Amino acid sequence: MQELGNAINDSLSESDRIAEAIGEIKRAGYDVFLVLEATIGFNRRDENAEEEEEDSQVEVSEEPKRFEATGKIKFTSQDHRFLRALKIAVDEENR
Repeated sequence: MQELGNAINDSLSESDRIAEAIGEIKRAGYDVFLVLEATIGFNRRDENAEEEEEDSQVEVSEEPKRFEATGKIKFTSQDHRFLRALKIAVDEENR
């Protein structure tokens, strides 16, 4: 895991594109600090679990899930723009 972290760090520090972007920001009069967070998960594979997964069948429902609101939410125009940008439809009655 440490080796993977070192490889990611080396890749970023050797990137001409990243160095160029940081240089432009510095030339514009700003101090730059870059903090990246990576979440890397590991699960040990269990040979028996893989066989069980292959043998099991999963039932898939074609019907989309529906959620009911339990209260009223008041959206601002900025909320609506944000949700539309994410392609999330909002009922007109909530406007």
